[in-house]
Amino acid sequence: MITKESVLALPLWKDMVTIDLTEMKSVKLMNRVDTKFSAPLSLLPDLLSRAISDYCVQVVDSLPVASYDTLYFDTPDLQMYLRHHDKILQRDKVRTRTYIDSCLSFLEVKHKNNKGRTKKKRILISAEDFDDFTHNDEALNFLGNQVIYKTDTLIPQVRTVFNRITLVNNARTERLTIDFDLHFENEQTKLIAELPDVMIIELKQDGLVYSRMKDILSDMHIHQLSISKYCIGTVLTNPNAKYNRFKKKVIFINKLINNKYNYNYE
Repeated sequence: MITKESVLALPLWKDMVTIDLTEMKSVKLMNRVDTKFSAPLSLLPDLLSRAISDYCVQVVDSLPVASYDTLYFDTPDLQMYLRHHDKILQRDKVRTRTYIDSCLSFLEVKHKNNKGRTKKKRILISAEDFDDFTHNDEALNFLGNQVIYKTDTLIPQVRTVFNRITLVNNARTERLTIDFDLHFENEQTKLIAELPDVMIIELKQDGLVYSRMKDILSDMHIHQLSISKYCIGTVLTNPNAKYNRFKKKVIFINKLINNKYNYNYE
């Protein structure tokens, strides 16, 4: 099994150029096009070695792997989840996120429009507001101006803890996040699920332009799989959630879990 410790021990880090959080501010891509992929975590060392010439790695406290704690909010009947499931192009995600290594917490809203572009807005919150921000007037006002849902109808649904590697291309026009060691806990059902041998890859670009990373992923037979961590976490931890349109993707994820990766998946 590949762990955070074994990833940090990879010798390839000494050959990869680094970028710190201050430099990363110029590559926020808050209005962007996202493309998602999933693959066995065992392919990570090969993926990183292929990226050395064209990508830098973000470091936090000199480390290339950061830990995240995210809590997704939704209505009791999962309206945001269902909009994604039903392929409604305009949709939102509401979450709190703590960057564990830097001890910073945010309330974030991701809005996807009917052109396929994703806009993210966020505000800083205290760690105490992570799972309950209802007493924070600034947070409530921010959220009320960002989403169509009444803020008092939103409840915590799925908590996701994971580790992340962030790459940025040399031209500073795209970011790639690689999430692994995924742990899901449903705040409503209390069910837990883990994806220890899977990595979820997300390419974030300022428009649909050429990407060297897409060539790398294609060469490795890693194909696009458009499913969010919130959605897969919901499917895995909420047996009452509708998921028929995700069945093919769930089958693929299960193949990754059972080390039966299908390189011809489309």
